[in-house]
Amino acid sequence: MADIEVVLVEDDSPLADGLRLLIDGTDGYSCTRVFGSVEEALRELKHPPNVLLLDIHLPGMLGSEGVRLFRDRFPATEVIMLTVYSQEDRVFESICNGACGYLLKKTPPAQLLQAIAEASRGGAPMSPEIARKVVSLFRTVHPRPQVDHDLTPQETRLLSLLSEGHGYESAGANLNVSVNTVRNYVRSVYDKLHVHSKSEAVSKAIRRGILR
Repeated sequence: MADIEVVLVEDDSPLADGLRLLIDGTDGYSCTRVFGSVEEALRELKHPPNVLLLDIHLPGMLGSEGVRLFRDRFPATEVIMLTVYSQEDRVFESICNGACGYLLKKTPPAQLLQAIAEASRGGAPMSPEIARKVVSLFRTVHPRPQVDHDLTPQETRLLSLLSEGHGYESAGANLNVSVNTVRNYVRSVYDKLHVHSKSEAVSKAIRRGILR
């Protein structure tokens, strides 16, 4: 199988060098480019990677604001946000703008690599602290309107698991179904909610009162 191609946007040079060495030094992964700002990456990046690791706080345009630009230009690229603090005010903005995951920079190397692989397979990796923050923020920002949907109980449960940061494999384990069945559920959810990504599905489900 081809390597998972990763691009890193991080202005902390020692951290960026460490992440690049980690990714390039692991079989099955390749760090193809490293940029110090959103503007530089948008200007110079021509080939869409599988996964983009994006620092939330960058000089110039913030990563939380740049997510939408990356997703518009490279819709097949999954974006994972990187942050120092779990109590991050821009979590909600980043997720709504299209980020598929959110990790603390202190995430252990093995878990970081696992998160990259999970994102490349369509998962939504999040540090546990961040996942709790996201769910809390969605509930606080969006009131619970009248529920109006035709999702099955299993599809609703799957959406809830994805909102908590589970990937397809762990969601399938919780639902006692195969990964292929999870993918079928996801396609059905996308069709019913008229969305095209996990973050859109979770956001819309909370706005419509499907997730509480």
